[in-house]
Amino acid sequence: MADATLEQNNVVAGFSFSTEKDAALAAQEQKKIAYLEERIHYDNPSEILNVYQKAIRERIFKTPLGIFYLQHLQEFLRSCEDIPEEEIPPIPLYKNYEGEFRETTSPARKRVAPPKEKKSIAFPVSVILNIILIIAVIAMFAITLNADQPNILNYEKVLTDRYASWEQDLTEREQVIREKERELKIQE
Repeated sequence: MADATLEQNNVVAGFSFSTEKDAALAAQEQKKIAYLEERIHYDNPSEILNVYQKAIRERIFKTPLGIFYLQHLQEFLRSCEDIPEEEIPPIPLYKNYEGEFRETTSPARKRVAPPKEKKSIAFPVSVILNIILIIAVIAMFAITLNADQPNILNYEKVLTDRYASWEQDLTEREQVIREKERELKIQE
């Protein structure tokens, strides 16, 4: 039941698409087709050839809806005696229907793909850099813990030690003052 609802929601021009994204793309292509049909004139085959070639070159149509429209234009161009067959390019299909990968890749994929030699070097270099960073972090914590200056890790110890030394200094001064007072009282 859920599949039937999904199929009904993703139907465009008689085609049932598996995802909403594909159905939305087909709906956009349907609007493009309607726009083109309003503006092109079938009495001028060279204009239709230009539209057809541009649509193929810029990959404007990707869904079966758009492919069928390109096929319609292609059949019209083949029926025109003014257009030589060599000027009508075939319609490229960008899907593989046998489940196998194409042997050739597009030039854009070749530019983006990293060289295979760097993959073997990248992992060990990454591991070594991570180990160095871990050692540096451990060293920084050790230095911070052993430092005399107060910081977030040892502020309680440093402040306690500082107040203890102040208290000891005050106690010593107080004893010295009391001794002086006793001496003065004795002399009076």
